Amino acid sequence: MTSAEKKQLALTAVAVREGILTSTHGAKAGHPGGSLSAADMFTYLYFKEMRIDPKNPKWEDRDRFVLSKGHTAPGLYSVLAQRGFFPVEDLPTLRHIDSYLQGHPNMNLVPGVDMSTGSLGQGVSVAAGMAKGAKYLGKDINVYTLLGDGELAEGQVWEAAMFSAHYKLDNLCMIIDLNGLQIDGPTKEVMNSAPVDAKYEAFNCNVIQIDGHDFDQMEAAFAQFHANKGSGKPTVIIMHTLKGKGVSYMEGQVGWHGKAPNDEEYARGMADLAAIRAALEVQ
Repeated sequence: MTSAEKKQLALTAVAVREGILTSTHGAKAGHPGGSLSAADMFTYLYFKEMRIDPKNPKWEDRDRFVLSKGHTAPGLYSVLAQRGFFPVEDLPTLRHIDSYLQGHPNMNLVPGVDMSTGSLGQGVSVAAGMAKGAKYLGKDINVYTLLGDGELAEGQVWEAAMFSAHYKLDNLCMIIDLNGLQIDGPTKEVMNSAPVDAKYEAFNCNVIQIDGHDFDQMEAAFAQFHANKGSGKPTVIIMHTLKGKGVSYMEGQVGWHGKAPNDEEYARGMADLAAIRAALEVQ
């Protein structure tokens, strides 16, 4: 990846984070912390990795993405808007009673959303089914799904891993946002899922660990995913992230899992992101 490409991805990720703040501020509700931690991955998936067409959201041969941690819909909506699936100007209507941007993704209302999600654990199972369906039909379709580390406490997650390995779904890429925090506190205290890598390896998955804020490492991880096709092993990308990344007062703070910024906090957060943009633009 060239330095110019990395710079553009980084600038796009800033815009995605701005959309997350704008939408949760407009809703006076939502989940900014985990949306911000995954913003770089959302950006890479939708602007570099996946085969999609914003002008034809239901294109039959597109790659699929399932947001298994459906509460981070503000992050998904923001990247979809930036990618051109719907107007960026609609983001502040999040959770409003007459808005199509509901608190969790709705595939019947939002262009670009491939599955309605919210109940933790279920999205990854649907993604596995999509990958199995693509295999059955002989389609060259990749399926990507994003899980939270708190979500790993759900038994259905591990059933999906077992299913994926049994059916040799090497077209499935499960991405774990390992930010260490969930709504009730640190994941290691609420329900310790460590060692995550060894657990997925035991299910016969191809496991890759990366810094979830490093685009070069994302590129290398997805190159491994594609090189792994034909092995019969599903891929798991464990991305180590910082909850609230990019907004100084939210970073690493569990209280921002499911709380919206007020007017003053919104202004502070947008100023943080403006400073990141300004630093990038002079590079």
